Amino acid sequence: MKDPTNTGLIRIWRACGNSLKGMRAAIRYESAFRQEAALCLILIPVACWLGRDVVEIILLIGSCLLVLATELMNSAVEAAIDRIGLERHELSGRAKDLGSAAVFVMLGLALLTWGLIAWSRFMG
Repeated sequence: MKDPTNTGLIRIWRACGNSLKGMRAAIRYESAFRQEAALCLILIPVACWLGRDVVEIILLIGSCLLVLATELMNSAVEAAIDRIGLERHELSGRAKDLGSAAVFVMLGLALLTWGLIAWSRFMG
């Protein structure tokens, strides 16, 4: 049943709380997320130095944040699949593989973005 008090600013406040709870869970239970977040903490300041204008800086930082967001979605899929059951099932494996592939694509995007902007800055 829908909570009639969950509207406006109250809904936003509760949504922020849920989001923070999810971030804490990712940091606590997901080693890949921790590794990618640590890399982002290093790369975001580098992006501010490497980018020659606001658009390049946004592209560099945005590609890092897309990796984190995709990793969070992949972790959510894995958690839901594991909740359903730990026995091997073709569709469960496929769902996990697809989530992993999504992270791989985003890592490729980040690498391409960083590589092309770095190439442009130092070789162009």
